[in-house]
Order: sequence, then structure tokens, then C-alpha cells
Amino acid sequence: MRPTHRAHRLALALAAALLPLIARPIAVFAEEPSLAGTTAGLYRLERGSPTCLYAGTEVRKIARAGSTWILLTSDGILTSPSLASFEPRNSGLPVKVVKTYEAGAKGFRRETQELKDLAVHPTNPAIMVTATKDAVYLTRDAGLSWKSLGLAASTAGVKAVACLDLADAQGKPALTVFMSHPIYGVSWIQPDAAKPAWADLNAGLYSMPTVKWPDEVSDLAAFVRAGRVELYAGQSFAPRIYRLDWEGRRFMPIWAGADHADGVDGMSVSSSGDALVASSPGVLREISLSPDAPRQSLASGSAPDRAKEPAEAVEWLATAGSAPGDLLSAWVPPARSGGRGALSLSELWLLRPDRRLSPYAKIAEGRKGTYVPVHQATTPAGLERHLGVLRANKLNMIVIDMKDDYGNLRYDARDPLVLRKGTVRNPVDLDALVARSKKDGIYLVARIVVFKDRSLYRYANGAYAVWDRAEGKPWQGYEIETRKIEVAAPVPPQAGAAAGNASPTPEQPRYEEVQKYYDEYWVDPFSEEVWEYNVAIARELVSRGFDEIQFDYIRFPTDGENLGNARYRWQEAGMDKESALMSFLSYARSHIQAPISIDIYGANGWYRTGARTGQDVELLARYVDVICPMFYPSHFEQGFLAYDPAEERTYRIYYYGSFRNAVIARNHVVVRPWAQAFYIGVSFDRKYYNEDYVQRQVFGTRDALNLGYTYWNNSGRYADLRPDVGIDVPYPWKTPEAEPDRPRPAFGAKRKDGGR
Repeated sequence: MRPTHRAHRLALALAAALLPLIARPIAVFAEEPSLAGTTAGLYRLERGSPTCLYAGTEVRKIARAGSTWILLTSDGILTSPSLASFEPRNSGLPVKVVKTYEAGAKGFRRETQELKDLAVHPTNPAIMVTATKDAVYLTRDAGLSWKSLGLAASTAGVKAVACLDLADAQGKPALTVFMSHPIYGVSWIQPDAAKPAWADLNAGLYSMPTVKWPDEVSDLAAFVRAGRVELYAGQSFAPRIYRLDWEGRRFMPIWAGADHADGVDGMSVSSSGDALVASSPGVLREISLSPDAPRQSLASGSAPDRAKEPAEAVEWLATAGSAPGDLLSAWVPPARSGGRGALSLSELWLLRPDRRLSPYAKIAEGRKGTYVPVHQATTPAGLERHLGVLRANKLNMIVIDMKDDYGNLRYDARDPLVLRKGTVRNPVDLDALVARSKKDGIYLVARIVVFKDRSLYRYANGAYAVWDRAEGKPWQGYEIETRKIEVAAPVPPQAGAAAGNASPTPEQPRYEEVQKYYDEYWVDPFSEEVWEYNVAIARELVSRGFDEIQFDYIRFPTDGENLGNARYRWQEAGMDKESALMSFLSYARSHIQAPISIDIYGANGWYRTGARTGQDVELLARYVDVICPMFYPSHFEQGFLAYDPAEERTYRIYYYGSFRNAVIARNHVVVRPWAQAFYIGVSFDRKYYNEDYVQRQVFGTRDALNLGYTYWNNSGRYADLRPDVGIDVPYPWKTPEAEPDRPRPAFGAKRKDGGR
């Protein structure tokens, strides 16, 4: 039997919690306040009524360092001794510059780079650690100054940090800092060592079959019990919690859940030390840490799940829900925690996996369709063929190019700015396309290829082009190709020549290296005038009937032997790849009154990093309504998730990938993956590609999120499709993730067991 909807459960808890609060004097809260951190700020809860203490920033974590309150916010770190005034503690932390552009004038907003986590030393409150995507930072003076400890990996990315004292090589207590990387697992460093260096520590952590590295560690929580320091770790996408065995240099599992698409985050060890409380999809979990509690054997697979919901904390969360904004974090005082002591709860957005924070999410949810090559819709017959594909497969959406891969405008543009800078080529009859599609109730998505644009690349002598610093001209990526030089056959000797010269000496083969240029032309993602042009196109298309704008190639170039020569002339000081895309999307969001979707690499939806492309999902999800990851099975390594039965690989990629992308985006957006409806000559496709291959992707997306999908076939051939499947249609093949008793969607409103 499935539980009631989460909102209903919270309403019941709220009613139960408010009765005792009505008669409870304020003095109960005076010593240890109840605090709620939301997307709107920090709130104190008294008599069930919120009082704003600090507004205008997201409060993602609430901690104590001795008598001082520490807040991890979207504006960096704030401290307060009394919650009456707040002081930023960001000196030494890097700054990100976001460019603004309005009415032809540009400006700049400086902000502390996104801080991924904050941890306070369990016995020395002056010591704390935090991290950006590029480095871990340590303070020994309660945040007055921060020093970089670098990064444990060459690829940017940090999810969690911790600091505590552990034995060094001589067995003496030494400050030890931990970090978790989204791809490479956990690493540690002892910064006071003679030659400090990061070292990996991944033994014991769960990793997906066929994947070398452990699955992402979401959080690290340090606690002191009877003079002994303990460190606990949880995983973002797998229901696992561990205790660190420092002497053995491995993580020991203490809890595992049963659902596949699940995980834990925002862990807090109660001050009593008896329990660990963590946020999980749809439920707040409590795991007993008592030494007398039975330990399960994860190898047997038959041990009971010892997690439960802490009733008092759930009731408290109902009162916290009255604070403006969406609940992200909380401080539950001992008086409200049911004897657990104080609890610092975070990542509380996980408790509402059925809710998207995007303003246009409700419009964009449930859209399922196909990509239509625009040249196939320029005639009524061509459009009717594609509308027939939608009807036959119970689909309701078309994605069609309005600015194609070469920057050509494929509609009759009227905006003066667009006409001045753009090139109209073979346009579709836009009014007829919109009218005919709307007649069938089709949701229309305009695909706009943004930063790959040959037309704009050539405009005004390359004013907007990515520049080649070595050659002093617009940059174009190339690869080095080795070719054999064709040499003319040697001339036979003339009659009567000396015998020694009768046979010519054969020449050795000769080769040359040539530059083979890619058919790609990139414009500068830092250019506010490039943003203005693309947003003008989007605004015109919305005004003429499109329901959604989809930005593709919203990234930096990634290929070319000469990639290091690419120069971005519009880049301002303090800006990086992520801030360029953030700036563009912030500008787009403020000017487009319709759902905005973006296409991303599948790897950027799978892992919490966008180092090469700038596609950092955590950051970009704030500005858009839909993210469309390209989880094409053909594009992953061919052995990736190809364990037995290997044909289920396509289901697994979309099932786990959709769930992971939603978690990385912190549920801000609708995740609508691109489904591979095309064959490519890689080994897995040669063996398995058929209609089942395609349909398994649809089932995987449905079982994980059930928010929609789009088929991609560049040639517009959709003979491999089958009709869409409803949420109750049984999975026709066999894989554990799709068993009938599993919750569907796995990351959504319905949970199989509210305590799991």
C-alpha cells in the first residue's frame, strides 16, 4: 500500500504540531531558536509564525560554531552571534562576475562563487572548511580569512567537505580535511604535514557495475563520541550510509536502502550521538547509531532497512513550511527534536520530489514528441507526415529548428535587429505551421542553436567570432590528419643505359600532416550582443505562437587540436565559462515570457561537473524551466552499464540518468531527456539497435521521472517508434529497477514506503 501524498502528510503533521504550540510560551524558544532557511532567507519560528531574520538570499545550511551561528547561503558565508545582525565571512574566497545587459548598457554583478558545502570542526569551532568547484578552502579564524587547499582532481567539481582530527603517520592527532568529487570519489589531506598532498580514500564505497569510480558521496558528517572522532558518509544516488574506519582506510557500510533510484544528503548526527538524520527523496530518514543496534550485512541482501522517519522532526518541518519561499534547511532545537538534541537539517528540497521550482514547470511537464527537420515541414504534406507520427505514437510535441546548426534563420523574421544580423534561408511558412499544429493541440518548441553559428561568425568581419590567438583570425577547430603523399611512378631507363641503372630505385612512402577543419563556426559566449540577437529571435517566435524556446549548443567548443588557441575577446575580468552561460541565461530569463529549455551533454546530466563545456547543471537550472540531457546510449562508452542482461543497458541509462539529472538540478526544472531514435555503427548498436532499444529508453524515463522525452533522429525517420506508454503499463522485459512493486516514478510523489 502506498502512502498518502507528501503534501497531505505534512498537512496532517502541521495540524498535530500547531496545537501544543498555541499554548507554548515564547520563552521556550528564547534559549535555542527554531530556524528555517528558505529560498527567500532565514526565518525564526515562534508559535508557528515565521519572523524574518535575514532576507534576499538562499539559506542552504544552518550550523553552530561555538556560540556563533554560521549560514551557508547563495551569497557566501554569513555569521552572527545573536541572529540580530549578520557579517559576511568570505575574505579569501573567489569571486564570480556575472555580466548584465539592459537597454544596450552592460553592467557587472560580483558574487562569491557557488559554495558547495560548509563544515565546522567538531571540537574547534574556529576551524571550518568550504569549497567551490575548483578548490577546497580552510579557515582557522572562524571565517575571517580562507586559504585554498587546492583540489584532489584535475577535473573541477566538489560536492561535500569535512574537517576533523585524525591520526597522522606517527599516530598523533592531526587536522584532516576531506572532500568528495562528483566523479573520482573521496580524498583527504592533512594540511599541516611537511608535504601535504591529497590522497584518495574510496575503499568500501558503492560503485555502479562497470564504473571504475565510486558513486558520488553527497555528504560527510563528523561527530565526537566518548572522545573518539567519527566520520559518516552518504551517497547522492544510492541509498547507502557509511562510517569511516580510519585505521583500515576504508568506509564501513551501516545502512542500505532498497530502492534503486534513491540516495541521502544533508546528514546531521544528533547531539546525543544516537542517531543520524538525513534528507532523502520524499522522506526524512533516521538511522540508529547506537552500538547496540543490529548491524545489517549488505552482502546478504536480506537484512532489514533500519531507517525510519523521526516523527517530531517531521512535525517540526510542517511548521517550518509556513516560512516564505521553499524550505532548504533548518535548525531544530533540542526542545523540538524529541530528545535527539539539536539537529541541523539541509537539502530539504529532497522531501518534495514531486515539485519543480521553475515558474513554467506546469506548462512544460508531460510533453513528449519528436525533433522535426525544418526542411521536412516546409510543405503541407511534409508537416502532415510528422503530425501523423505524433498521432500514431500518442505524442504531443514538436521540436523544430528556427535557427539551425549553421545559424540560418528558418522562418520569415520581421524583427529589425534579427534581420540586420541574421540570414534567412529556405524559411518555413511560420503562420501556417503554427496554425496547423495548434489545430491538433501540439506543443511547439523552437530550437535555436546559440553559440555555433556560421552566419553570425562571419558577420562584420568576425566581430563576434571566437578568435584564434595564434593566427590572428576567427578560430575554427581542426584535427591533424596524416596523409600519404602520392608520388609519380619512376621513369623506366632508356634503351642502351648502363646495366647498373637498368632498374630504378623504388621510393619510400612519404606522409604529410594536414589540418582538417571541423564544419563548426563558434561565436563568443561572453558577448552580450550575441545574447541580444538570440533572445530577440526567441521573443519574436514566442509572439508568433511558439510555446517554448529551446537553446541548443549552449556551451563552449570542446574539440580541436588548436582548442588552446581559442580566445574570447568579449570575456570580462572575473568571468569563467559557467558565468558566461549564467549571464546569458539570466538575460534570456528576464526577457522571455515562456518556458525555456536547454540541451546538454549526457555526461553533464550524469555527473555534477561542467568543466569543459560550462554546462554546470547546478548553476544553470536556476534560470531555465527544462533541461534536456542527451543520454544517447551510443555516445557512452560501449561497456557502460552493459552488465547482464546487456540489452537492458538502454533502460538503465535513462532510468538512472533522469534521476541523477533531477537531483543535480535540485528539482528546479523539468528533466526531459532526448531519446535516441537513430542507429550509429558502434558495437552496442550493431548488436542491439531495434524498436526495443528505443522503447526501453522511454520506459526508463517514465519509471524514473515521467515528465516527458523527445525523440531525436537527424533525418526525421521515425519508423522505430512505438506508442507512448502510460505509468501503469507493465515493463515487458526483465530488470530489477522495473519490477512491479517499485515506485513509479521513482523520483516523484508516489513512494513505495514512506520510511524507506
